[in-house]
Amino acid sequence: MEALGQFFAIYGSLVNFIGINALLALSLYLTLAAGQLSLGSAAFAAIGGYTAGILTMKCGFPFLLSVAIGSILSGLVGLVIGLPVLRLRGVFLAIATLSFGEVVRIIVLNLDITGGAQGLVGIPNLTKTWGIYLTLALAGYSIARLRRSRAGWCFESIREDETAAAAMGINTTYYKTLAFTLGALLAGLAGGLYAHLNYIITPREFGFSVAVDLLIYNIVGGVRCWYGPMLGAFLLTALPEILRGTGVAAGPVRMAANGLILLLVILFLPNGLVSVFTRPGRPQAGLPPAAVAEEV
Repeated sequence: MEALGQFFAIYGSLVNFIGINALLALSLYLTLAAGQLSLGSAAFAAIGGYTAGILTMKCGFPFLLSVAIGSILSGLVGLVIGLPVLRLRGVFLAIATLSFGEVVRIIVLNLDITGGAQGLVGIPNLTKTWGIYLTLALAGYSIARLRRSRAGWCFESIREDETAAAAMGINTTYYKTLAFTLGALLAGLAGGLYAHLNYIITPREFGFSVAVDLLIYNIVGGVRCWYGPMLGAFLLTALPEILRGTGVAAGPVRMAANGLILLLVILFLPNGLVSVFTRPGRPQAGLPPAAVAEEV
C-alpha cells in the first residue's frame, strides 16, 4: 500500500492525464466509427471545460452538475454544428471542424468571463482519479454495446459506403449527426473533468495540436476495436515519461517520436496496435488506421 501511495505521489498527474486523453480519443472514435473525419473534439472539450469551470467557480454549482451541464452544452453545440457541417466529407469535413475549433479558441481567448489569454484561474480541484477511470470504463462499455446495436451497424454501413447505406433505407443524416453529437457530448464530459483536475485552464490547451494528437491516438491504437483509441492514448501520453526515464529530454523529441511511431504503425501494423492482441483471421469491423491517415 505504501508503494502504491509513492507511485501516485510521483505519477498521479500522468495517470489522470492518460484517463482524460483516453476519453477524448474515444470521443473522436465515435465520429470515425461513422466514417466522419472530425477534428472538433478539442473544441467541444473546451466548451465543456470552460462551462463547467465557470458554473463551479462563479455560480456555485455542484461539481457533478457543472460537469453534466458542460457535457450537455457541448452535445447541443455538436448537434447544431453537425447538421450543416456533416454535408462535407473527408478532408473538407476535417478542415471545417478544425476551423470551428479555432473559432471556439478565439472566442474564449477574448471573453472576460473565460479569463482571456490568462485562462480560467482558481477552478477547484474536484476531479479524482477513480472518477476519471470510472467514467472511462462506463464510456468504453457503452461504446462497445453501441457497436452491437442497430445504430452501430448503421454507423458501420455509412462508413463503408454511404451511398449504398442510403439506398438500403438508412437515414444517413440522422446517424451521422448522432455519432457527431455523441462524440461532442463525451468530449465535453472529458473537458469538464479536465477543468476540475487543474487549478487553471487556458485556450492553448484546446488548440490544433490537441486535435491532431487525438487523431494520432486513434490511428496508432487502431479504430477496428473500441479499445484501440484508449491503447493509443495510454502509450503516447506516457511516452514523455518513458523517454525521460531513458535520459532523453522528452520535450524536444516528443513530436518526432510520435511521428515515428505513427509511421511505423501505418507501415507494419495497418490495423493499429490492437492487431497485436487479436487472433489472425478473426473478422473485425472498422476502418484501418492507414485509411484514416489517407483522409488527412
